[in-house]
Amino acid sequence: MTLVKDWMSEAACRSTEPDELFVPGAAQNRAKAVCFGCPVRTECLADALDNRTEFGIWGGMTERERRALLRRRPNIDSWRALLDEARNRYEDMSVAG
Repeated sequence: MTLVKDWMSEAACRSTEPDELFVPGAAQNRAKAVCFGCPVRTECLADALDNRTEFGIWGGMTERERRALLRRRPNIDSWRALLDEARNRYEDMSVAG
């Protein structure tokens, strides 16, 4: 399985008020809860990382969490490709196991 190209149309937050995903402090945990179980969470996160999106909750991560991840892994050219590959390996292991 590969990442969904038109992921926004399948996002769990598509009917959420956008302001609810751009909140400070503790409210971010409530905003992140929208992402859990989202069928396109990986696509959303990959898009935010690849585009260096600065604000808001994307793929279940806050801007601070994304910045930390980008600092830890500065040599990643495409988060979309990396996450797609990881998903495929995981699915292959699930089928084989």
